[in-house]
Amino acid sequence: MNRLTSKGRRTFLATVPAALAGFALPSWAKYEDGQFRIGYQKAASTLVLLKAKGTLDKKLAPLGVKVTWTEFPAGPQLLEGLNVGAIDFGYVGEAPPVFAQAAGADFVYTAYEVPTPHAEGVVVAKDSPIKTVADLKGKKVAFNKGSDVHWFIVALLRKHGLDYTDIQPTFLAPADARAALERQAIDAWAIWDPFLSAAQSQGNARLLADAHGVASHHQFFLSQREFAQKRKDVIGITMEELGKEGQWVRQNVAAAAAQLSPIQGLDAATIQAGLQHYEHIYKPIDAPVLAEQQRIADTFFDLKLIPRKITTRDAVLS
Repeated sequence: MNRLTSKGRRTFLATVPAALAGFALPSWAKYEDGQFRIGYQKAASTLVLLKAKGTLDKKLAPLGVKVTWTEFPAGPQLLEGLNVGAIDFGYVGEAPPVFAQAAGADFVYTAYEVPTPHAEGVVVAKDSPIKTVADLKGKKVAFNKGSDVHWFIVALLRKHGLDYTDIQPTFLAPADARAALERQAIDAWAIWDPFLSAAQSQGNARLLADAHGVASHHQFFLSQREFAQKRKDVIGITMEELGKEGQWVRQNVAAAAAQLSPIQGLDAATIQAGLQHYEHIYKPIDAPVLAEQQRIADTFFDLKLIPRKITTRDAVLS
């Protein structure tokens, strides 16, 4: 598998939040047969439920495959883990793969979740004078750098006649951004579920706009290229189990929320609201979704948010 050069790795690390500092990753670990290392985020409901239930572990055990799980705070950090060989598989939004590929990370798109535009949005304080997206001009807008909402903000501003340079981007992790909004240190916050639902139900926040009609908000399953080439059987079983779990969530959303509540640290009602904004339906990578990723990549390059042009179809198995 291709590795980043020292310069490329520094470039990639520059795109991820400061939260990566102190996050322990193995030093250039390699693919090892018999291991399946999954990176996840607490917001990734089907993966989290598979981990909690042990379903996938049991399914892969007869193949002699041991599953290990590593939690990451957000997509950019998970992509760094995938690139350095700390994990083999993970789930992220649409922007992290673009940033990672532009920095030379060697991964492949495996599958995607059908559009979930209501699962990300921009919130402001309930008493904020900001009433429309146009009112964001000149304001401090917080979001996680390199995450899916990074693209959402760019697309939202363009739809409403603003440029990315018309706002003051403030790069904050979810917990820090929520605290900043509550103390009025920022004017708006772009965030995804379940944090989006929590900000509205638990905090003093009001939804300004979600991604409906603005961005698809695809979620992607990504694999380390070498693992994807050598263990198609493992990935196939994993996607089958994820599909089953997604179907169960759709049919048992209240029960899923109750199981996720102690894991995600939010009340079940808030998690249920967030779960209903996702589709939990996964499909193999296809040309249309790669074209959407290409549009994001081209826009980010034009805005000088990534260092070079990329071709998203290069990140698929031939």
